[in-house]
Amino acid sequence: MTLRFAIFGTGFWSRFQLAGWRELEGVDCVALYNRTRSRADALAREFGVPAVYDDPEELLRHESIDFMDIIAHVDVHSELVHLAARHGIPVICQKPMAPDLETARGMVEACRAAGVPFMVHENWRWQYPIQQVKRALQEGAVGRPFRARITYANSAPVFDNHPYLKMLDRFILNDMGSHILDTARYLFGEARTLFCHAARITPDIRGEDVATVMLEMGDGVTVICALSYASPVEHDRFNETFMFIECENGCVELGPDFWVRVTTERGTLAKRCVPPHYAWADPTYAAIHPSIVDCNAHLLHALQTSEPATTSGDDNLETMRLVSCAYESAQTGQIIHL
Repeated sequence: MTLRFAIFGTGFWSRFQLAGWRELEGVDCVALYNRTRSRADALAREFGVPAVYDDPEELLRHESIDFMDIIAHVDVHSELVHLAARHGIPVICQKPMAPDLETARGMVEACRAAGVPFMVHENWRWQYPIQQVKRALQEGAVGRPFRARITYANSAPVFDNHPYLKMLDRFILNDMGSHILDTARYLFGEARTLFCHAARITPDIRGEDVATVMLEMGDGVTVICALSYASPVEHDRFNETFMFIECENGCVELGPDFWVRVTTERGTLAKRCVPPHYAWADPTYAAIHPSIVDCNAHLLHALQTSEPATTSGDDNLETMRLVSCAYESAQTGQIIHL
């Protein structure tokens, strides 16, 4: 059975999301919505999508769809998710789920009350190198982890493709923190305490572009998440996440150019875990774009089988809670107990 869906929001990310769906069988995009119709028209012509709308209610009145895929600006995520709940349509939403925790909770509650599956397109944990790190930890040769650093630090010109980011009062913790804190949860479970320091280094922006978050996880792992878009470093990789995980019997490292190194008493095994290549993917996003396909495949399986997605709205609410607590900690200078 082929599931029919519509995309709501046809900005920068939508063409890659749609291309990622095209890699999978059993799913078909039948309509696009965008407030500025001309942008939806352009994407529809490029991908051969048959219907375009500039009114989301009109789309739902005229199209029979099995789920909604929301790729719009975060400020309208809630409006569109509530629309899906009212119409009883399963919904996938881009991250960050919402601009604040209260709004995110309202979205989750609306879908729960309506009995509507709600999933978040949290693709970061689906990056192939990060999956290999997870596998190395699960295999157990390195033993129990006790400390980890997860670093996303570069000087990428992110404001060129997304100029609106300059105007956000809350920037990197919402934008990238939602990814990196979710990755910390994926690898090490839930947090018990959190402390954050944030700063604005780039002069012509409103929000923070540097943040450091320290988490004490439930199993006693200390995790430091370092985020920056203001760091001209030697390995200045816009889309790469680096990790160093210390364990009782060794360590696991994810370094530049997708090298994963697993060290035990027997020595170090190094393997370059290069993500798969797709013709539509931008080489600048070599780590990120392929993860869209794996994330979409997981969400499609959940829709087809009614099995819960690992990145459900309920699950992502815990990531949103960490983001919210990070801002609270950065403002108050206090450790937050979760």
